[in-house]
Amino acid sequence: MKVFDTSDIRNVALIGHGHSGKTSLASAMLFTAGATDRHLKVDEGNTITDFDEEEVARKITIFSSVAALPWQKTKLNLIDTPGFNIFLPEAQSAMIAADAAVVVVDGVAGVEVSTEKVWQFAEDMKLPCIFVVNKLDRERSSFERAVASINERFGRAAVPVQLPLGEEKSFTGIIDLIRMKSFCYKPDADGKGKEGDIPTPQEHSADTAHEALVEMVAEGNDELMEEFFATGTLPVEHIVTGLKEAVASRRIFPILCLSASHNIGTDLALSLISEIFPSPNEIEKNVSPTDSVSAFVFKTSADPFAGRVTFFKVMSGLLKDDAHLNNMRSSVNERLAHIATPFGKTLQPVTELRAGDIGVVAKLKDTLTSDTLCEKAACSTYKGVEIPEPSIAYAISAKTRSDEDRLSTAIHKILEEDRSLRFYRDPMTKEFLLAGNGQQHLEVVVSRLKRRYGVEVQLHAPKIPYRETIRGTASVQGRHKKQTGGHGQFGDCWIRMEPLPRGEKFQFANEIFGGAIPRNFVPAVEKGIIEAAEQGFLAGYPVTDFKATVYDGSYHDVDSSEMAFKLAGRKAFRAAMQQAKPAILEPVMKVSVETPIDFAGDLLSDFNSRRGRISGMDIKGSMQTINAQVPMSEMLNYQNELISMTQGRASFHMEFDHYDYVPTPQAEKIIAAAKTHMTVEEEE
Repeated sequence: MKVFDTSDIRNVALIGHGHSGKTSLASAMLFTAGATDRHLKVDEGNTITDFDEEEVARKITIFSSVAALPWQKTKLNLIDTPGFNIFLPEAQSAMIAADAAVVVVDGVAGVEVSTEKVWQFAEDMKLPCIFVVNKLDRERSSFERAVASINERFGRAAVPVQLPLGEEKSFTGIIDLIRMKSFCYKPDADGKGKEGDIPTPQEHSADTAHEALVEMVAEGNDELMEEFFATGTLPVEHIVTGLKEAVASRRIFPILCLSASHNIGTDLALSLISEIFPSPNEIEKNVSPTDSVSAFVFKTSADPFAGRVTFFKVMSGLLKDDAHLNNMRSSVNERLAHIATPFGKTLQPVTELRAGDIGVVAKLKDTLTSDTLCEKAACSTYKGVEIPEPSIAYAISAKTRSDEDRLSTAIHKILEEDRSLRFYRDPMTKEFLLAGNGQQHLEVVVSRLKRRYGVEVQLHAPKIPYRETIRGTASVQGRHKKQTGGHGQFGDCWIRMEPLPRGEKFQFANEIFGGAIPRNFVPAVEKGIIEAAEQGFLAGYPVTDFKATVYDGSYHDVDSSEMAFKLAGRKAFRAAMQQAKPAILEPVMKVSVETPIDFAGDLLSDFNSRRGRISGMDIKGSMQTINAQVPMSEMLNYQNELISMTQGRASFHMEFDHYDYVPTPQAEKIIAAAKTHMTVEEEE
């Protein structure tokens, strides 16, 4: 592919709900533009932008991918993004490389859950957008109904620039409301429509829709408004320039219609994108081809053969092959050898890339997603997307010793690709945890570990890191005496135990006077108490938030030793626990749920059933945020139930907040379960 000037580049993200047809649209566009020699289908598992083995197997987009195509005098970098909720952070990361977005809407289902979320991403990034109503060849599809759902969610600024000719199986053409022409297609052909006049039965509806479009275009421009009032309409060239200006300022969001699977209307969509979407230097004033070279990394992937593959957008200057750029984060000088234009999993080598273009390079040493590369150390650092923390964590364990040896390396490579994952060891339960955006997200990781790296692992619910504590005080004696053939063992101490405020863990004090216990034996008492506390008392969970004070005791000149006083400390601890009102503590999570207001009442009731306490609520538009504190044990299955309660339209995040007492009924169950577990272990 030839090198394009910045003004001729269009970086376009395809966004929308899962199964709305984004990948099918990308495939149809590539075929129509001549970038592929046949129309590849998602159900055949061979599309350009869905090539990962997991995507092929599941027939969904999991990772964003880029494919470039030439259309008329422009180069379009299509960024195909995931549409299912659990993979949206991947879409959000990729959208930062786009200068505009095509929001794909299912012609049957209309606006769905993820459509609203990716729209919010686009709004936050101030991306110009157009809507494409896809799948209009399907049974029960309706362009009119889809437009109504778009207007309901996103306002009257979304306005049709096309109308369909026919519906469902009879959908065979499109009316262009800008040029007032019709285009008829042969399904599954080359995607090039045959131009003609608007059929008589559709003339009235087309005229009405054309007037509405012209009026919307004229509204925001004084010159066009004067012309509109004077003549009652606008010429095509003024509609196009006015629409381009309105789209760039996010004042108008054109609505198109098509069928990606039958390649109907793809050529018109490509032409409109080329005409009205801004080039990189129009949307970002600092994107300049004459400045020194700088680039922003928006995606990293791990290829089993090529190693680390880095996707970047050239932010300024002219990037030539084999350039040396400095990484602003790590200060490592990177050599960009064999730069290329991405075409799905294929890399098309180029000699140079202009500012605003998207490129890819393999085998950089220390460059990751969101890094800035530039010629000079003084260049500015470009800001990446802040990915929200994972909402769910599972314990992960290797199936065999061989898998265990290779797990860390394989996980590290996957973490480089997916910034929404976390892998860590819980210091309290000692388990390794893999955290992500949902159960399916983590299942994909497990499958990739096996397919790509030959590492087999198991996921299971994490252990609840319960703790034990005391509510009262106790003063007790711990005495260890044992006579053997030689020296005996003797240690005697008196300790006082009392509760500490939550989170204070453990304190030890020495109030021995007069040498009742020699100073060198006091640390042994403390060690004995600590070891006993680690083993727990009620249910085997570590005891925390208490203070132990040794204040008296006795010793024997010959038989006393550090071991004897450590054992005495252990006995004193257990005796004190019996008197000091022991209790179970549970971790309480800080939970934040963002939901449409319609579901807020049900979610509040659900939190009450989970022993949750509401700490605050906030309303923003049609969405409500509910903040609550809920025991961790009540949140293990929350994600699936939240999806069920809100039709998948709510999302949540949680993190550890504090420990609190477990109510008696639940505490009794925890203790009984622990005793059963210990009995089974003893029998084994």
